[in-house]
Amino acid sequence: MSTPNIPARPVVFIHGLWIHSDAWQPWQALFADAGYSPHAPGWTGDAATAAATRAHPEALAGLGVAELTAGYARYIADLPSKPIVIGHSFGGLIAQKLLADGHAAAAVAVSPAPIKGADKLPLAQIRSALPVLRNPKNKARAVALSARQFRFGFGNTLSKAESRQLFDTYAIPGPGRTIFELTAAKKDPQSPTAVDTSLDRRGPLLITGATKDHTAPEVVARQAHDLYANSAAVTDYHAFEGRGHSLVFDSGWEDVASYVLRWVVEHDPTQDSASLDGTAATSTPGA
Repeated sequence: MSTPNIPARPVVFIHGLWIHSDAWQPWQALFADAGYSPHAPGWTGDAATAAATRAHPEALAGLGVAELTAGYARYIADLPSKPIVIGHSFGGLIAQKLLADGHAAAAVAVSPAPIKGADKLPLAQIRSALPVLRNPKNKARAVALSARQFRFGFGNTLSKAESRQLFDTYAIPGPGRTIFELTAAKKDPQSPTAVDTSLDRRGPLLITGATKDHTAPEVVARQAHDLYANSAAVTDYHAFEGRGHSLVFDSGWEDVASYVLRWVVEHDPTQDSASLDGTAATSTPGA
């Protein structure tokens, strides 16, 4: 009897604010080698390249968390099966919303932007958001970071040269409205950053933090994990020591990706963890 041809599980990568989806290319190759079908479609309004996105910031102006999440839900609806979603920063917030809404089989949120209820705002996070918050008109605009602002928010653990290279390669404008939605979440009963953290029948979730992160400090990621305490579903946490907000696309990306891949395989019934090579088995999920 022949073995049925089962399509590879899709994995959808979701980038964060100010970073183009091209930053996920090494992850896509790693996950493809492990038997997955990777996708990194970008946000609504993104162009095909970082340079083209920088040339047309108006395409991103005025977008908020709800619109961005809906864009990914539409993309997922055309996939052959429920994907695993992996998001960084605002992408981690969107990944949690997609999982809670039943669009994903499992999710990973790497240094996620705070969901509603994660109210601690460390000084470094406030400083990282100032390029947007300093002008109320930015709520309706797409806002770009300077190289100096990028170094503080993303590249603070990197050399100046590497930070600048990443900025030149991946930095794009981001919709300012998303930041205003974060700061208003505590007082907004209808905040688009809200996630139902009490669900028992959702798929597994991994949240990770980075101990040197300025844009989404590790305490914010830990708060998010703690909000799921009343859920019986799998909710794991891991902290990457000494890493900043660029951890998914800087020169140390493979350490993070290998940990995430191992966790994904262990929580995906369509894959066998024995198929992973040694690189993906360097960390123990749930630590």
